Amino acid sequence: MGKQIHLTKVLKLLEKSPVVDFKSIVRIVGKESYAKLLVSNLLKKNVLKKIGKGMYTIHEESSLSVFVYTPSYLGLQSALSYHGLWEQETIPIVLTTRKVRRGVRMVLGSNIMVRNIDTRFFFGFEYVLDGKFYVPYSDIEKTAIDMVVFKVKMDAVLCKVIRKRIDKVKFETYLNRYPRKLQELVKKKFFFN
Repeated sequence: MGKQIHLTKVLKLLEKSPVVDFKSIVRIVGKESYAKLLVSNLLKKNVLKKIGKGMYTIHEESSLSVFVYTPSYLGLQSALSYHGLWEQETIPIVLTTRKVRRGVRMVLGSNIMVRNIDTRFFFGFEYVLDGKFYVPYSDIEKTAIDMVVFKVKMDAVLCKVIRKRIDKVKFETYLNRYPRKLQELVKKKFFFN
């Protein structure tokens, strides 16, 4: 009877939270050994899905992996797609300040890209409703700067579309946080002089 109560509590937590870490499951269950057994059984029954080391979800959304690498946000082409500026299909691109291996990873049967960002430049994102959950996406101004910083190829049409949507005051505020050389590159790319 007691085990069923723990299972119900864990499943309720998983329904409310996009991603749950193993320590939270241990706090509910009380014993680490039983938590391991419970997680193992839920994984075997395909109720629970591993989304990162010690991180689990019941949802089928690979963009939730952004919560595995906190502090982090979804940016670059992912953010452009979210803001309606990029029509091509893209994988979730997670920008994190954590010292983790960069590159493509397989999460929930699909690819995600993990990129590192310096803590000095970790700003310019907001939590927005994407599906059932609020997920951190970089705003248009920060995305534009990140596209130049990470040397993502953009054609003139995309640059023009981005330029029309940029809040110039916010853009200048963000840009002032970067070195002068990069500021010039970004302004040149988006035709600000």
